[in-house]
Amino acid sequence: MNAPLWDFDAFAEAVDGQLHGESGRPITGISIDSRTIAPGEAFFAIKGDRFDGHDFVAAAIANGASVAVVAEDRLADLEPGAGATLIAVVDPLAALERLGRAARARSHAKIVAVTGSVGKTGTKEMLRAALEPSGNVHASVASFNNHWGVPLTLARMAVDADYAVFEIGMNHPGEITPLVAMVRPQVVIITTVEPVHLAQFESVEEIAEAKAEIFSGVEAGGAAVLNRDNPHFLFLHRRAVENGIERIVDFGEDRQAAVHLDQVALNGLCSCVSATIFDVPVTYKIGMPGRHQVQNSLAVLATVYVVGADLARAAVALASLRAPKGRGRRHMLGLRDGEAVLIDESYNANPTSMRAAISLLAAAPVTGRGRRIAVLGDMLELGPKALTFHAGLRNAILEGGIDQVYCAGPLMHALWKTLPHRIRGAYAETAAHLEPILGGVIAPGDVVMIKGSLGSRMGPLVSALLQRFGSELTGAESEG
Repeated sequence: MNAPLWDFDAFAEAVDGQLHGESGRPITGISIDSRTIAPGEAFFAIKGDRFDGHDFVAAAIANGASVAVVAEDRLADLEPGAGATLIAVVDPLAALERLGRAARARSHAKIVAVTGSVGKTGTKEMLRAALEPSGNVHASVASFNNHWGVPLTLARMAVDADYAVFEIGMNHPGEITPLVAMVRPQVVIITTVEPVHLAQFESVEEIAEAKAEIFSGVEAGGAAVLNRDNPHFLFLHRRAVENGIERIVDFGEDRQAAVHLDQVALNGLCSCVSATIFDVPVTYKIGMPGRHQVQNSLAVLATVYVVGADLARAAVALASLRAPKGRGRRHMLGLRDGEAVLIDESYNANPTSMRAAISLLAAAPVTGRGRRIAVLGDMLELGPKALTFHAGLRNAILEGGIDQVYCAGPLMHALWKTLPHRIRGAYAETAAHLEPILGGVIAPGDVVMIKGSLGSRMGPLVSALLQRFGSELTGAESEG
């Protein structure tokens, strides 16, 4: 039987509140969602933008929560049911942060933190897979990289973890500093710095400055893994040195990098790579397509080497990777006379990731009279140059030989106007309005890629098409 995540007394001491009810059972997990809570887990009643966890305390207890951490000023309003165990605190989110710090303090794991304008989640998942052959790996679920996701991931870290991987995101200056102070990593990765969140920043240089905040939390003797191909490499290198980081490892296609690409063969389902990892030649396969995944793999193998894990077994493990939901996952659509492939890139979008997705579509194999179809929604938070960034996708589409383009949203209209009439599919104000149009034009052999920012609602469009045509993962996704 697995050991509990937290002894109740240690949990209560870390949370630092007033106990109401009996001392509970050992804590098997940490949750902020009453719908998915498992028996024995602790529930934190976090107040978010749309929901207040206090409204779901009774449901959490009914679903088996061993204890609920609640705000003192809401205690009198709660009716958790007979025999419920509560711990009242001033602020449940602050209590979760205290628990996260306690988890970090008791851990002996090698801890890695990943940030960057794009590629954070992909790199985190790749690193999880690469480290698993070398020990117990703890990593954040999905993109838990913000002010509640990071402490939640810390609080869930088991005491016997050998490695832990955290994703740290930001939308504004100053967000990374408190998060990395909780994580206290031995190694940090900055995947790249690109023009995203420009609605909150005056320039890409300001974004680089914000990403450099991650250096402030690196443990003494730690390392920074940086992208030598990025224009901001020298700036980030300098900031790392200024923060006392003595070991700085560079990766990229530049042959001067300690970890660099030698050769790559890209195809529609995977990539085959030859690279040099600290003077060691390594050949490996990545089970996901896309040149951006090759770049991520260099950062991952550099980190595997730095933390002392098994490099050869890590390289082999990359072949088993499969794209997660919304980030390149492929589905087979069952049509009346055959099948089409849907590439789900709907999780989010910015100019860099959009070009990567278009490149992915360009490399995707089609069958028969199939077409490569791009369905693109607005890229948000790009500031005053947003229309320019959207129109600027034209060259990537033409160079990629994309056969048809469908656009949704007022910003994407800037791209739509630049496209040759021969590749214009349709334009709609919203993604939902594209669903019946696409449903009538997708044909056997087509490959359809759907991408946009979360706010553009491309995810529900993916779901609607999967429901309409039925879905099963393509062979590349279903192996293993």
